[in-house]
Amino acid sequence: MHFDVLIRGGRVVTGAGSDEADIGVSASRIKEIGNLSQATADDVIDARGLHVLPGIIDTQVHFREPGMEHKEDIESGTRAAIFGGVTTIFEMPNTNPTTTNREALEDKLRRAEGRAWCDYSFFVGASTDNIEKLAELEMLPGTPGIKVFAGSSTGSLLVENEDDLCRVLQSGRRRCPIHSEDEARNRERKGLISEEPHAREHPFLRDAESARISTERVLRLSKETGRPVHILHVSTADEIPLLEKAKVDGLGTTCEITPQHLWFAAPDTYERLGSLAQMNPPIRSAEHRQALRDAVRAGLFDVVGSDHAPHTLEEKSEPYPASPSGLPGVQTLLQVMLTIVKRDRLISIEELVTMACEGPARIYGIRNKGSIAPGTDADLVLVDLARDIVFERSMVQSKCGWSPYEGETLNVPPAHVLLRGNAVIREGCLVCGAAGRPVGFEWK
Repeated sequence: MHFDVLIRGGRVVTGAGSDEADIGVSASRIKEIGNLSQATADDVIDARGLHVLPGIIDTQVHFREPGMEHKEDIESGTRAAIFGGVTTIFEMPNTNPTTTNREALEDKLRRAEGRAWCDYSFFVGASTDNIEKLAELEMLPGTPGIKVFAGSSTGSLLVENEDDLCRVLQSGRRRCPIHSEDEARNRERKGLISEEPHAREHPFLRDAESARISTERVLRLSKETGRPVHILHVSTADEIPLLEKAKVDGLGTTCEITPQHLWFAAPDTYERLGSLAQMNPPIRSAEHRQALRDAVRAGLFDVVGSDHAPHTLEEKSEPYPASPSGLPGVQTLLQVMLTIVKRDRLISIEELVTMACEGPARIYGIRNKGSIAPGTDADLVLVDLARDIVFERSMVQSKCGWSPYEGETLNVPPAHVLLRGNAVIREGCLVCGAAGRPVGFEWK
């Protein structure tokens, strides 16, 4: 028996369990899993002592191209992704111009061709101008669907009016991811800023009640319209019972947690990092963080996403609140979550695979990805759980050039990363050219 690639002796991890096995890959797909000691291959990777995971699927990244390439672009963003074991990304529409029509989507797909290090797709943004076209736009090749900003955006991409949001949910049928904050409350609370503003005020000005009000409204409209929604970057204890009830009620609701909302807490993080910790929705108190951790342990969250949103250090050094919200994270998503698995025992590595691989593939209908099984794309990540490293600025691949995890002790980066059977990262080094492709979707 001969394969193109043979991964020998690793501990293969799925959501259902893990066991030592060999993996044979041919024609970009996993062909066989088991004891393949008699097999040969053009390329043999010794995985003894390593865990073999499906490629990570990050369904929320902002790669800033077109329009803001000085802080990130498709090449640098996907390079950061592949170094972190992320083999598939969904990119957000708040670029310049915004991705709100067929032409803008096709432009991004052209830009990614030959430059993306991992597989990719691009959300179309709902706006107050394109509501009538959303059902058509969500089915275009190369998009996972429609992204809604119910808070924290500008111009036509901000859909804050309840009637408009209802119309958006009525226009189409694919799962609708939503940034859920109440923009009216956020605007109102801007007047509460102190005379000597500091980023520590961010979770006070964009408070937990803003998230609760918005998520309650979104779930009510989801029930009224029958449209399943995906609540992004949940940040509060207040939203948890709402999401639990929506799931019990069978609304088809899914939700995302970010590593940073599980790792950092106010006020200490803001005192140490200042505006480098500023994001929307904010990093909140240790009480909110603990509630989110408890909800992760209970299995509430379907997905872990990075919300990679880079800005330059010069931009971040602007005095608050002029400093922009957002921080990089696609490269560190897996490292941070593996550290949480090992250090905090919050979830098992099998549960992490469910959230970071199988969950995204299931809820978005991604074709041939998210699992280790015969016939699926051979997107594979080999990690060493026995080793840690202090993350340093010199390791950052993002064009923004910094990370909030600098100085933190994290699990070592992936040793090997395969994209459709092709080794892109070997022994921690980039070894081939950019070969990412558009993601395929299956919708009944």
